[in-house]
Amino acid sequence: MQRTICQTLEAAVPGPRDLDPSESMAALFGAELRRIRVEAKLSQDSLGEVLGYTGSLVGQIETAKRMPSAEFAERVDDALETGGLFGRLWPHVTRGPYPSYFRTYASLEVKASELLEYGGFLIPGLGQTEQYMRAVFCAAAPLAKDEEIDEKVQARLSRQESLITGSSPTRPLLWWLIDESAIRRPIGGHAAMADQLRHLAKLIRSRLAVVQVLEQRCGAHAALEGALTLMSFADGSPDLAYIEGPHTGVLVESTETVKRIRLTYDLARVDALSPEASLALIDDAAEEHASGEDQA
Repeated sequence: MQRTICQTLEAAVPGPRDLDPSESMAALFGAELRRIRVEAKLSQDSLGEVLGYTGSLVGQIETAKRMPSAEFAERVDDALETGGLFGRLWPHVTRGPYPSYFRTYASLEVKASELLEYGGFLIPGLGQTEQYMRAVFCAAAPLAKDEEIDEKVQARLSRQESLITGSSPTRPLLWWLIDESAIRRPIGGHAAMADQLRHLAKLIRSRLAVVQVLEQRCGAHAALEGALTLMSFADGSPDLAYIEGPHTGVLVESTETVKRIRLTYDLARVDALSPEASLALIDDAAEEHASGEDQA
């Protein structure tokens, strides 16, 4: 019997990569997702449409190239009537040294080609010194044991090693907007703050990060309402955003919402000093902290 064109094309296209569910919890999640989707006779695109995501994202989660979010797991359970299977799997998939709300983001940032961040009133975590981050963690959890603080510090230092100080050839572009109050407040004391700003200046001069400062005198700016990060990926995956507050964070996957957040970032960037002027201000602030002067 003569083969149809469609049959010929199907034979020529390689099938999806087989996963060994025992490799990791992410592989188990992906294998189960694929099994149940196929049983429901849905394509990746069809399931994505039902869930409100792209078929590409469904495929990446099925092959453990992307970590699922808690919202994704919940939507799959509702759409495929799995009895809560993926909601039960999700905490194990994302288990690690980070808070549960941050784990999916942490798994994604190492794959990003570009990270645009506004850190609110703090220096972005990837640019913090150990003394600075300890002061921040202790202020947020004054009753925490030393071991808990140490674990948080080591997890953040590990992220820095992966994304900045390590030898990876795929280091992402880092572009940080920093509110002037973040370089004026003496977190950890003036001496610690002077070291922090010198470290930040070193990152800038080493061309490891682009930094722009939003001066206090500029008044209101578009990003005032909270810290945010935008992620882009070289493999063509959709851009994502991450919004963080005290003890919570939200990964934003909606294309339209991500576009609005990017506009917020771009509007704030327009109000910021140039990278050159920002570096000069950071240098000046470092010297002022070193001399122990009170900051305005």
